[in-house]
Amino acid sequence: MRIQTMKKFAKFVTVGLIMTALGACSLPKRPALESTSWMVAPERTGTPYRPRTDLWLKMGPVATTPPFDGKSFIYRLGDQRYEKDFYNIYSVLPNEMVGNATRQWMNNAQIFSMTVGQGNGFFPYYILQTSVEEFYGDYRVRPEAVVTVEFFLTATDPQKRNPVIGKNRYTKRIALKDNTPQALVLGQQEALTQILKEYEVVLYKYAGNLPPPLGQ
Repeated sequence: MRIQTMKKFAKFVTVGLIMTALGACSLPKRPALESTSWMVAPERTGTPYRPRTDLWLKMGPVATTPPFDGKSFIYRLGDQRYEKDFYNIYSVLPNEMVGNATRQWMNNAQIFSMTVGQGNGFFPYYILQTSVEEFYGDYRVRPEAVVTVEFFLTATDPQKRNPVIGKNRYTKRIALKDNTPQALVLGQQEALTQILKEYEVVLYKYAGNLPPPLGQ
């Protein structure tokens, strides 16, 4: 009797394992996560300035405050509630987008003889560092694109005196026509465009009163 009971138990376990395996094979496969990439890349139009210096400006580091430092779109749904959208992402990180857009914008403005990137080997007399402090969509009341950027213009100074020429912070909120990702990207692009338009005026004033370069 004991042997028969053990055989029945073993048969039951075997059948159970087979049914489990068949069930696992029949489970529907979940679709792979497919994301859509977007780019914020405002371009300057209009007449450039008359250059106030024949020296160049170098783009320094561009920092981004969390949680806006990733590629995923960020939605603000409550005062303390932020949500990431893994299906809609930026083509590059926000700090890279803002840094590239700023460099190209200032080159088109021609305030300095040229504005070069971080990877350039030119020795910098003047450096523009940037901090992206807000970069998200606000959906608490009405849909808005929110962008906050702070600029730090500094001079290279081996004597370690105060190197800061100017510090300027801008916040723009752009109303969106709807809740779509495309509307958010267009709103962020308009916000960054307005920020760069305002900052180029200030930068032009700084360029007219720069401290002398090293050795001069």
